Amino acid sequence: MSNDIPITISVSGGPSVETTLGALKAAGDGAVRKMLPIPRVDASDLVATVERARQLLDDGDVMAARMIASAAYDEAKAAAAFAKRFDAAEHLVAKARRLQADALLIEARAKIGLANEWDAAKQSGHTLKGRPKSLPDGNTFTQAEAGLSAKEIHDARKLRDAEAKEPGLVERAIEARLAQGFEPSRANLRAAVGTASASKEDRGDNFYQTPVEATRTLLAYESFSATVWESSCGLGAISRVLEAAGYEVIISDLVDRGTVTQHGELQTVGDFLATAPAEDGEGPDIVSNPPYGEVLNDYVAHALRVHRPRKMALLLNLNFLCGFADDARNFVMDENPPARVYVFKRRLPMMHREGWDGKKASSRMNTAWFIWERQEGGSYGDRTIIKRVDWKDFVDADPLQPGAGGNIGDINFDEFKRDTPRKTLDERVEEVSSKALIWCVGKDDFDTVELRRAVGVRPSTAEGSILWMLEKRLIDPVGDGRFKVASDGWIALKATAAVINDPKLFALIEQVQGVAP
Repeated sequence: MSNDIPITISVSGGPSVETTLGALKAAGDGAVRKMLPIPRVDASDLVATVERARQLLDDGDVMAARMIASAAYDEAKAAAAFAKRFDAAEHLVAKARRLQADALLIEARAKIGLANEWDAAKQSGHTLKGRPKSLPDGNTFTQAEAGLSAKEIHDARKLRDAEAKEPGLVERAIEARLAQGFEPSRANLRAAVGTASASKEDRGDNFYQTPVEATRTLLAYESFSATVWESSCGLGAISRVLEAAGYEVIISDLVDRGTVTQHGELQTVGDFLATAPAEDGEGPDIVSNPPYGEVLNDYVAHALRVHRPRKMALLLNLNFLCGFADDARNFVMDENPPARVYVFKRRLPMMHREGWDGKKASSRMNTAWFIWERQEGGSYGDRTIIKRVDWKDFVDADPLQPGAGGNIGDINFDEFKRDTPRKTLDERVEEVSSKALIWCVGKDDFDTVELRRAVGVRPSTAEGSILWMLEKRLIDPVGDGRFKVASDGWIALKATAAVINDPKLFALIEQVQGVAP
């Protein structure tokens, strides 16, 4: 029924009042709130219950402590929810959550104690799955008598093992919830120690961690500017892999998660849609796993319209290829299409939260790296190359060199027969280095990718050639992954030109060096 329905209230012989159904509902709700008392969430009986559970735990009665702490937790949880629902003062809600946190910590420690007692009894042969008939002395007990189901024993063991591996983990997880203004619940404690999925509240702002396998695959195919901007850094899942590959990373996020770079620099906090580039100079390349949901289209469009990065790699749902109703989606996929899309034919491992070291499940989402690359003319091109990749092939893959730019394509052959012996890497490097040095003539500077493309060799051979020429002092580094011909290199080039009797090469060398022919 619509809240806009008009209603006339009149009293015989008196005035009439015109109103609506919605206004009456609002007035009624207000009256009810005034009639209901503000809940006393800090009642002395609840405090006493928590203290009683604490004392029982200190006395070693873990079973009784668990039962009483569990009841106190439920009572405090209800009190906090009631207080929040009826707009109680913030300090009353905080007190209720404090009691809930205390009860949860006692309950967790009691469960750990029960897990220890159960395992000790099991090891000595005093536990039974069913009725205790096996031992004549009657000194046995069952799961039911211990007040634990098989699943609860399993979870208690995981809780105990997590606490043993990282002492204080349980208490820190609970205190962190309070500090963030969240409810310290059992579900979130299970999430923190690895016995459950993270809650919807924790997944707020469309926050999903990026599996390391995704970033390693990207870096095996693509190289970026020496400094990269991770514009939705989260807890640093992508930035850490980038830094390990040799990149400097600028990190920012909508939410302050306290993430820092390898140099200890704290993340910037702000809305990406409100960012603008510096007035002068080329901005860094962007690599990120942006927030999904309604903001995604505008996020990508803002990056291409406002920042116009030389290259941008975003990990997106494969469905981003589709859609036509949103103008921003059409802008980034039709008017400024990605140059390449690397589709994960094997779904990525689940994007687990920070610290997860349990079994990795597969994501239910098909994902891909979308790569936008600005052309020399300023546009982002007009075609997209789609390539299927398997992240398992790149678990131990070496990344391309930072600052090189560009990308690689690979062609695999099943070598069922060879008529010529395969050359070693050293043999290939030695063979190609003279050709590479000759190519360097006329170049102010160059990088590994440019060299590889020019002489037509694999990345490993090009890198080996660079190292060989550096070792022989034929080239010098000039920074940002680039190199130039050294003085000894020019001497070697002149000798090469004389040996192969190439006047054109000799003339070019003299011209570059500023020597008159």
